[in-house]
Amino acid sequence: MAASLGTHVVLRGTHETRIRATFCAEKNRIIELVSSSQSTRPFKEQSLLASKSSLGWMRGRAQMSSSRKALCRVLSSTLHRALNFYIFKEEIKKCYELINRVGRGVVYLGSSRMGPSHSHYVQAQDLAKEIENLLDCTTWSGGPGLMDAVTEGAMLAGKPVGGFKIGREAGEWTASNFHPYLSSENYLTCRFFPARKHGLVDAVVRNNSFDKTAVVALPCGIDTLDEVFEILALIQLEWIGSKLHVPFLLMNYDSFIQSCLNF
Repeated sequence: MAASLGTHVVLRGTHETRIRATFCAEKNRIIELVSSSQSTRPFKEQSLLASKSSLGWMRGRAQMSSSRKALCRVLSSTLHRALNFYIFKEEIKKCYELINRVGRGVVYLGSSRMGPSHSHYVQAQDLAKEIENLLDCTTWSGGPGLMDAVTEGAMLAGKPVGGFKIGREAGEWTASNFHPYLSSENYLTCRFFPARKHGLVDAVVRNNSFDKTAVVALPCGIDTLDEVFEILALIQLEWIGSKLHVPFLLMNYDSFIQSCLNF
């Protein structure tokens, strides 16, 4: 009796033929399974690799994005520092140019919050007028308050006046170079405190015996006290007045800074 097993025909009556037919059928089945697995496995592997690749690309993109953000922050910070350094350098240069143009003289440091109605305002005005009549030199001030009083006193004496003002003064930000008493040629608004300090220090350094300079500290607050102590430190270290003496006057009106002196 003949029977069909796929593509093979065997005789049931023959044991050897049946074994051979079974072997051939199993062999073909194994070949089909292997072929099927070989044809589908690369697809699965490719899908898996594609998934891993997509996930890795997304992670890489996220990492690249965070890296770019970090790089942008670093570049932004670097450019910001470079820009500030450039502005600071230009301000110092302008301070030196202003001093060379107007001349060295007496630097006044005082409160920016004491207006014309304050008793110290009139005292500072009279003091500046007397010093200018005595020394006949340039007066250096800047800012409102007692600095305006000093400026008025020097102008009443008919003497030249120069000014260094910080952009942020008494809690107010002033973007202009406007001053009610000084011309724009004799006045400079600084953005950075160190630039103003450099200008104030250079204005009192005596290059020769003909330069008449001094530092006058009027009643003031914390910010101005910082400048006062810094100049005192430079005098103590002989960075100022090492060869040519520079007088330092501390005006203790109404015992305003007596506690500081006692300390």
